[in-house]
Amino acid sequence: MKTALPMSLLALAFSVGGAAARELRPEEINTASIASIGTEKPAPGDPDPAIVRLQVLLDRAGSSPGVIDGLSGENVDKAVAGFEAMNDLPVDGRLDPDVASRLEGNAPLVESYVVSAEDAAGLVDKIPEDYGEKSKMQSLGYTSVAEKLSERFHMGIDLVHALNPASQFAPGDTVWVVNPGPPREGKVKRIEADKKTGQVLAYAADGSLLAVYPATIGSEDNPAPSGKHKVKGVAKMPVYRYDPKRNFKQGKNDKVLTIPKGPNGPVGTIWIDLTEPTYGIHGTPEPKLIDKVGSHGCVRLTNWDAEELAGMVKPGVMVDFVNRSSATRK
Repeated sequence: MKTALPMSLLALAFSVGGAAARELRPEEINTASIASIGTEKPAPGDPDPAIVRLQVLLDRAGSSPGVIDGLSGENVDKAVAGFEAMNDLPVDGRLDPDVASRLEGNAPLVESYVVSAEDAAGLVDKIPEDYGEKSKMQSLGYTSVAEKLSERFHMGIDLVHALNPASQFAPGDTVWVVNPGPPREGKVKRIEADKKTGQVLAYAADGSLLAVYPATIGSEDNPAPSGKHKVKGVAKMPVYRYDPKRNFKQGKNDKVLTIPKGPNGPVGTIWIDLTEPTYGIHGTPEPKLIDKVGSHGCVRLTNWDAEELAGMVKPGVMVDFVNRSSATRK
């Protein structure tokens, strides 16, 4: 599922056929203007420095774009709409001059980082697709230092390699990463899981919007619940109990399995348990697929977004599953 490319293959990927993004220099992002978005079109699949900048600024402002990858798309538009809602602006998801001016700042967004020995610890060779094979592993950790750093700094793995095309990510190496800022802080009183927009919205007691996240909320075959439920508790680095009779059938596995913890586990690094049995808000081993591939009924966020939300909730927080457009949001 996820494996690290040897350096020879990585170099080949950058040189042939657009298999990976072009090399990106830090100053391209640090000096980019988000007001220029749409005026120039990068090659398909290549990160746009201005969109990287926009994604980082939105993340810092509390409206998550999901994976910071420099690519335009629905999650970027939804993050702009979330920022508008947080700032009592007309919500249309368009980056107009007012939104751009409110987001922009002078602080550099790409910074250097020295790879530590800890970054290279606890890696696994690969993550199997089959749940039966997963259950035989001791942990479902990261498969490379680059993958570990990509999640720590909310980046797509291709963007990590685009900023560091020659790096081996060995302890002591200096690499370039974006700085998405510290996690949001506050006390969440109410959560909305909006099935129509594919977003989770976290509200404070005074009704203000604390944070907005792109989310996968169920699917046609496995819809999310409706109505109001409550948070029962939070589990960090949860093990996953697979029960084909209660949940879904994966592959040929027809027995109950205990799948070990780890960021590449089925529910990622966080499980926010809900009062509706078997349902929760959780992380994912595939952050780039958020709101692009359906879930088995639960609410799926990137690991870092799930961790941030988990830090702001307590048992009893209301979770309301709704189906409205961003324009009707209060």
